[in-house]
Amino acid sequence: MKELKLTSQTHSEKTTERQNNINWGNAIFVILFHIGAVAALFFWSWSAIISAVVLYWVAGSLGIGMGFHRLLTHRGYKVPKLVEFFLAICGTLAIEGGPIQWVTTHRIHHAHADREGDPHTPRDGRWWAHVGWVLRGRAQRHEEEVLQHYAPDLAKDRFYVWLNRLHFLPLVVVGLALLAAGGWDVVMWGVFLRVTLGLHATWLVNSATHLWGRRRFLTGEDSRNSWWVALLTFGEGWHNNHHAHPTSARHGFKWYEIDFNWWGIRGLQFLGLARGIKRVRFNAAATVWQLVTR
Repeated sequence: MKELKLTSQTHSEKTTERQNNINWGNAIFVILFHIGAVAALFFWSWSAIISAVVLYWVAGSLGIGMGFHRLLTHRGYKVPKLVEFFLAICGTLAIEGGPIQWVTTHRIHHAHADREGDPHTPRDGRWWAHVGWVLRGRAQRHEEEVLQHYAPDLAKDRFYVWLNRLHFLPLVVVGLALLAAGGWDVVMWGVFLRVTLGLHATWLVNSATHLWGRRRFLTGEDSRNSWWVALLTFGEGWHNNHHAHPTSARHGFKWYEIDFNWWGIRGLQFLGLARGIKRVRFNAAATVWQLVTR
């Protein structure tokens, strides 16, 4: 019973929350940013587009893929603390919650993938897996006991405790800088449109890659490899590969599986900033996949 309490809610509790407990903070945020994203289409400029593309990469690749996911959640590689903190700050620009909450949610997902306790499995509904779990329920609002259980490494770090509490602050600073440098059209594209597209790209990993795509490994849940989700998320769409080998810093195992986040990690390694990189190699002689650390 202790483990069930920590994993999240029971299925009946989750159903009750879907019916009665709207997360109004998240709901208002999602609605406002979607309105802002549509409005941005009427205030475009080349500087606005360039700002949005650059920040989409900074938040989605450096921040979520390389930072929150492959580094903080799964510890697929190691970097100096200052580099780690920088990647974590980049992750907050996606506005997907603080690093401790994000890591806790994802570790719960892996511990209970497509079973009771999974916070966003499509088995509870496709809409629920994509955005319903954000609008209702406990999305990124785990209690302290749960955070300490699933993310003790981050929960004891004072920097991450601070960043988790004020995770919106970096985007406020970036938004003010965009306003001063380029005006409202740059803010609309670099903040509202870019954040909204980034949220849906991340949510597609939760929904689409557990519904459609190819399976290389029999992992005991519904994860799939999706090339188009991989393109939208810089490589996070090779989800079946990831569930088979969660700590691997590389998700695209084949040459044709484009994985920009892996290339970014290799770039850090080339600069002498990444070490202890975990990756999967195929042993043709033994016909097995092996996780190795370099």
